[in-house]
Amino acid sequence: MRKVITIKTDEEIELMRQSGQRLAKVHEALHAALKPGISTLELDQIGEDTIRSLGGIPNCKNYEGFPASVCISVNDEVVHGIPSADRILKEGDIVTFDTGLIYKGYHSDAARTWGVGKISDEAQKLIDVTRESFFEGIKKAKAGHRLHEISRAIDDYINPYGYGIVRELTGHGIGTSLHEEPMVPNYKKLLPGVKLKKGMTICVEPMITMGERYVGWLDDDWTVVTVDGSLAAHYENTIAITDGEPEILTII
Repeated sequence: MRKVITIKTDEEIELMRQSGQRLAKVHEALHAALKPGISTLELDQIGEDTIRSLGGIPNCKNYEGFPASVCISVNDEVVHGIPSADRILKEGDIVTFDTGLIYKGYHSDAARTWGVGKISDEAQKLIDVTRESFFEGIKKAKAGHRLHEISRAIDDYINPYGYGIVRELTGHGIGTSLHEEPMVPNYKKLLPGVKLKKGMTICVEPMITMGERYVGWLDDDWTVVTVDGSLAAHYENTIAITDGEPEILTII
């Protein structure tokens, strides 16, 4: 069966923009609350309360059984960490918030990695390089380009640093569903990928490790961790393909 990529109208993009702007405020609230001594469960509640106060619905909660509104991943956890009252953050940790919301039927999705208090220079560099690789990638996110030009640009930016690029998880299309076609890899592909068209909406989300790229799943069947125990960082935004530069929908 042929996989279908949905093209959004200007009106749909506007609704996704409204969803994304609300999600940006949720990430601001999560970052503001991040401090040593707080539990990941407390942060999840802050995230959910903020989403609902803005008129949104948490799209992570109960998605394929995920029990929380915010995926909160600490240190060697790459993504999909489950919040817990027993997980107390401490100075020097790095934490990834990956969450999204539904507003008037349209999804937004974004991830950020932050340090808790003072972190090591090496950890901050990993966070910064991961974030910058996103912006390098979306330079290719223009109508007429090929999807895997984004993937190649991310890979080319990360490679000189010697970091690992997670391959088991990718970016994705988004719209009235959280995960739509196409998948958006963060590493080089031999095939060029589909041609990008105005009205496509995708999530670009490099997931980068300080050591080897290999990951595994914990017994909870959700939390993805680095096999070698190295730190991981994640940066994601929902973007819209336009006639010119891509529009980042999840940044205010």
